[in-house]
Amino acid sequence: MLLLLVTLATIVLLTGAALWQQQRRATTFRRLLELSPNGLLILDRRQRVRWHNPAAALLLDPAEQTDPTGQPITRWLPMLDTLPAPMQRMETLLRRGDQQTQQDLTRLPDIGRQRILLLHPTAEQQAGSEAMERFKRSQYFARIGTWDWDIGTDRLYWSEAIYGMFGYQPGDVTPSYSLFCDSVHPDDRELVKIGEQRCIDTGENHDEEYRVIWPDGSVHWVRETGNVVQNEQGQPVKMMGVVRDITEEKRSVRELEQRAHQDPLTGLPNRLMLEQRLVEALARARARQTRLALVFIDLNQFKAINDQLGHASGDEVLLTVAQRLRSAVRSSDMVARLGGDEFVVLLEELSRSSRVTDEAHQISEKLFASLAPVITLQGRDYRIGASLGVALFPDHAATMDKLIHAAHLAMYSAKRSGNNQYRLGEDLNTHAHTLAP
Repeated sequence: MLLLLVTLATIVLLTGAALWQQQRRATTFRRLLELSPNGLLILDRRQRVRWHNPAAALLLDPAEQTDPTGQPITRWLPMLDTLPAPMQRMETLLRRGDQQTQQDLTRLPDIGRQRILLLHPTAEQQAGSEAMERFKRSQYFARIGTWDWDIGTDRLYWSEAIYGMFGYQPGDVTPSYSLFCDSVHPDDRELVKIGEQRCIDTGENHDEEYRVIWPDGSVHWVRETGNVVQNEQGQPVKMMGVVRDITEEKRSVRELEQRAHQDPLTGLPNRLMLEQRLVEALARARARQTRLALVFIDLNQFKAINDQLGHASGDEVLLTVAQRLRSAVRSSDMVARLGGDEFVVLLEELSRSSRVTDEAHQISEKLFASLAPVITLQGRDYRIGASLGVALFPDHAATMDKLIHAAHLAMYSAKRSGNNQYRLGEDLNTHAHTLAP
């Protein structure tokens, strides 16, 4: 069984490195191949050695460990004029200088025009060797495992590392294709089955990312690659492949996406996320014949507090304002931070039947009320004033850029008129509206 593990790992790891073509991942696969106790030889069409792992050099010439790269394989295996069929195991003559011995080898499935030979060490060579244990440990720490599925009998072989990727310990379960399917997330099963069937039908390499559900209910991500093995009649008899745990990679990607769309201090959506949401909101408002409001908010006493009390107190103000604004609107609305002391509120599903001035007044009154309570900083109470610019769709602008521009100009117009005031996008040349002293 351990010998089968190494055989499977060698072919699928090599295939996986070619498939993914990403330097960091390819390096991991190459490292695993280099640790394999079985010798791996990749030959060109003229049977010259193109690549080999350290074990191959050791098995061909343990005394000198001559580099076989570029040499014809018949230098060491003189009777190997004709290669065996893929997946066929055979014994052949091995010449080491003036000595001759028998070498057990298997021809693995070809990859393009490359021929692949796997040299099996003898029991004596394996005895006392730590190479197999190093290889198994490297699989475990790299979160990579190999599998072999007999299509006709449904028998499935897992290397030890795969058990852990599916939430089991070796010996807990007997691997089978049905167990594998049950472990795949229900939403991903059809995708995986289609990919595997395509591999069987066409011979194309199988490469899928999917989720697995552990016995404890937790969800993990894996990436599976594999290829089909055919018999002498060209009929598919098995699939062999590799599985890699990509849960941490998925988590890192998700965190990067969140950082790209979120303000790092408050956790609110940033400008990029606001613009994406605004495009969608405008489309909904047009389709449903509703109104939406975009409110730009600028804090009035923030700079003085930040300069006098320090950035820590300034951050506390921003966090408090973010929480208060979020509590003042519906869960379907959005509060975003553009940077500094500027916030934006996006309100959807507003009725077009109400007067524009009444709608703006009601919105502004609610936001001012949420910001009215004092904020205690370093033992003293402070009131944070704000200036609001309100622009409504379709009343003040019909596009995203124009709506943002209208709200922004209205906010600065209100700010020039004093504290705690708002101005409508259409009222740039009229008096500001005061709601609080």
